[in-house]
Amino acid sequence: MSVIEGTEQPHIAHRDNHTHRDVNGGWLRPAVFGAMDGLVSNLALMTGVAGGSMDRQTIVITGLAGLAAGAFSMAAGEYTSVASQRELVEAELEVERLELRKHPVDELEELAALYESRGVEPKLARQVAEQLSRDPEQALEIHAREELGVDPDDLPSPLVAAVSSFGSFALGALLPVLPYLLGATALWPAVVLALIGLFACGAVVARVTARSWWFSGLRQLALGGAAAGVTYALGTLFDTAVG
Repeated sequence: MSVIEGTEQPHIAHRDNHTHRDVNGGWLRPAVFGAMDGLVSNLALMTGVAGGSMDRQTIVITGLAGLAAGAFSMAAGEYTSVASQRELVEAELEVERLELRKHPVDELEELAALYESRGVEPKLARQVAEQLSRDPEQALEIHAREELGVDPDDLPSPLVAAVSSFGSFALGALLPVLPYLLGATALWPAVVLALIGLFACGAVVARVTARSWWFSGLRQLALGGAAAGVTYALGTLFDTAVG
């Protein structure tokens, strides 16, 4: 490695602030999913009711009820889902911890064989496995990464997932209701604001995933618009059938 004025030259991959996004965090998926779900589901719910009844009070109550029910349901579902996943991983980690304690030689051989299967020379693979296995916690981390595909120090938090899901769903679901709360009496301001929100959410997600912002925005706009159109048609149809 070359040295310039006593300082090691960084690897070429890191010369341009080479960094990676957090792909294991427990907040991104529920936050994004919550906002999209809040927008689409509450917009569809409100347009469905509006198709059968244009009464402003009925639509507002429907929107607020959908917001509250959806936000609590999303939060409870995310908490239970992530907690169950975390408990399963922790149980498997405990199994691996016991195996390392009861059968250290077998686990060392298993790790060495794993490195050999990836092209490391047998003697070197054995040396690496022995060195890594000296610290029980480090050995557990290595085995967890290699066998379970998880990082014991970076497990998703159920509370973070639940709070992210609740807040993002409530925020998304609020957009279609907001025009009515500000005095609107027609449906179109709610639809326009919700569709703008959908496009904006899609564009923001694209910034995180590196997908084209306009494609992602238009995709969410089309999906939300289609859902609202179908439920409005169903509401009109049911109103005609019942009436």
